Order: sequence, then structure tokens, then C-alpha cells
Amino acid sequence: MVKKYRQQRLQLNKILDMKILILPILVLFSIGDVNSQGCCSGGSASPIAGGTSQGVLDKNQGEFAVNNQLMNSQKFYAGDRDTASLFNELSSNYLYVRAAYGLSEKLTLSIESGYFLRKRQIALDNTDTMQTSGIADLIVFPRYQVFYSCDERQKTEIVLGIGVKIPIGIHNDSNVFYTDPISGKDYYQFSPPTVQLTNGSNDFIFYSFWYRNFQKKNFRIFANTIYVRKGWNSIGQKFGDYASIGLFFGTTVLKHLGLTGQIKGEMVRKMQTDKLVDMIAYYNVDPESTGGYNLFFTPQINYSNKRFNFFLSSDIPLYQYMNGVQVGSDFQLTSGISYKF
Repeated sequence: MVKKYRQQRLQLNKILDMKILILPILVLFSIGDVNSQGCCSGGSASPIAGGTSQGVLDKNQGEFAVNNQLMNSQKFYAGDRDTASLFNELSSNYLYVRAAYGLSEKLTLSIESGYFLRKRQIALDNTDTMQTSGIADLIVFPRYQVFYSCDERQKTEIVLGIGVKIPIGIHNDSNVFYTDPISGKDYYQFSPPTVQLTNGSNDFIFYSFWYRNFQKKNFRIFANTIYVRKGWNSIGQKFGDYASIGLFFGTTVLKHLGLTGQIKGEMVRKMQTDKLVDMIAYYNVDPESTGGYNLFFTPQINYSNKRFNFFLSSDIPLYQYMNGVQVGSDFQLTSGISYKF
């Protein structure tokens, strides 16, 4: 009976949602502004957009920001086609905090961290729930303005950044999969990566950002690229490197209200693993069911009042391709507030 139950649990958990694993990286680029100040920086020519854009702060300028991301999905994909569910639901409630400071006119340093209020996976027929909460990662992210130009018609800015993500949370947590009805003894197995607090590796973040504001036309266009180079963790896993490119269009209405649209493409490579370790048996991971491609449209609304900025955005999937069988993107809503001083 124990063996049969274990096989069923392994089958249900044969999944890796790479978007959740890179969540601490993605959320660090999610604060906006509506008056040509930095979305998560506030400097000379940063954009109005949230969801993956950053410029630099002015010298000696500081910023404190908090945002919250809600995610829920019940959709599974084999390639780009819907397929049968391996579990009922995957959801999370993620809180992210960032403190940034302008060391000079061109150099800004951010210290950032995230906390999962809840990260939960519910089995088919609601027969079992795996849930965790706690701190995830620490991110140190300096960025440097390599080009800036401004006249009465337009502003242009180019920023480059190199950061590091340091795991703080647990990446090898376990859960009870069977309780002996006679002895009452609990038997444990490793939780799948979908409910771990972090991927457990030291990762490097490479970032570029280009922004142009056509001031007389009240129109902004900007783009960015992100590449996350993943390292190996302590249990022989190297989650697939992540790359994205985003194109944004924005304008300001009613003086304090900003509207932005983003088209974002993402690519996640397959996981690499220690050949001596059976990832399915020990860690509930099927390496062939990791990685894929995504295309999103992200509308966002911002409201700015003096030093405060509020934003609300949502990722709308346009196309998803998953290697093997994986849970896909469904509902995701991000809100946040920032304060510059």
C-alpha cells in the first residue's frame, strides 16, 4: 500500500513550474511611476512602467518599495496544448520588499528580498495539500546609467545592471506522504520545487534597459532584456537559465494617471541534474518536464502623488509552450507602492 501510494504521489508531483522558481527574480522589476521617474529607481529618465523596468536614482536619493503578487493556476500543458491535470491547483501569495539608494548620478544600488505568505499545491480531488511559507532570496542589484540625453523634445536613457541572488529560504523541504495507521509513524518525501521557497542556488542577473520619452507627444517607449544564469544547488540541481525581452508603450492621462502596455517573451532552459541522483524518486522532479517558452501581454495602471506611486498590473498569457507536461500560467495579479525620499 505504501509503495502504491508513493507512486501515485510521485506521478502527481512530476512537474516543475519554472515561472514560480524564478519568481524572486521577476518580481524585483515591478514598480512603476507616471512622471518619467524611475519605476524602481526614480532617477533622471526612468520610465513609468512596472513589470521589468528599472533606471537609476538621483545621487543621494532613496526609494522604498513593497509589492504583492497573487498567482493561481489550474492549467496544464503538453507542448502548446492543454492536457490533463496532474494536480488540482497551484497558488502563491508573494510579498516583495526593495530598498534602493543613488550612490551617484549614474550608479544605483538595490537590496531586495521576498517572503511567501503562502505557496500551495492541492492534489487532484482535493485529497491532499502541500503548503509552505517563509523567506525566499536576497538580491543585491547594482545598475549603471551608460547613456543619457535630454532636450525639449525627448529623453533617452540606457542602463546596464549585474546582480546576484542569494538563497535564504529552504530548497529541500519535505512533507508527510504516508502515516502508518497502526504505529502512527509518519513517512516523509521531498516536496516538489513548485512549493519550495527557493531554488537553492546562487544566481547571476544580467540586465539591460533602453528608454525614450517623446515629451511633447506624451508618449514613451522602452525595452529591456534579462538573463538569469542559474547555479547548482546542494542537492544536485541546476535549474534552467532564464531569458526575457520586453517592449513597453506608455502615456500619461489625467495628470497623475499612467497607462502602460507590455509585450514580453520568455525562455527557460531545461534543468540539469546530477547523473547519480534519481530526481523523480528522491525530489519529485522530472527534468524532461522543465523549461519552455511564454509570450505575455501585460497591461498596467499607475497613480502618482508627490513622492508616492501606486501600480496594478496583470500578466495575460498569449502563448505557452511547455516541455513535457507542466502547469502553465493562468491568473497573476501584481500590486505595489513605492516611496522616494
